[in-house]
Amino acid sequence: MKKKIHPENYRPVVFKDINNEILFICRSTVNTKESIKIDESTYPLYKMEISSYSHPFFTGEKKFLGKTGPAEKFKKKYEKYKKF
Repeated sequence: MKKKIHPENYRPVVFKDINNEILFICRSTVNTKESIKIDESTYPLYKMEISSYSHPFFTGEKKFLGKTGPAEKFKKKYEKYKKF
C-alpha cells in the first residue's frame, strides 16, 4: 500500500437521520460541528436528511420526507391550469 495517502482523522462518528431520529455509529472522516454523548462516550455528530432507514426504496413505503423539491413546487403552482 502507498504511504501517506490515507486520512488521519478516521474515527467513529454518530450519524443521525433527522426524519426518524435513528442514530448509528460508523467510522468516517466527515467534518462535524456537533457532538453527542452515548454510553458515557462523546462522539462527533453528523445529521443527514435521508438514510436507508427513511428512504422509500429501502423502507418500501411511500411517505413525505420533509422537503419539497423544485418539481413538486412547480406542480403545485401550476395545477390550477391543468386542462385534463
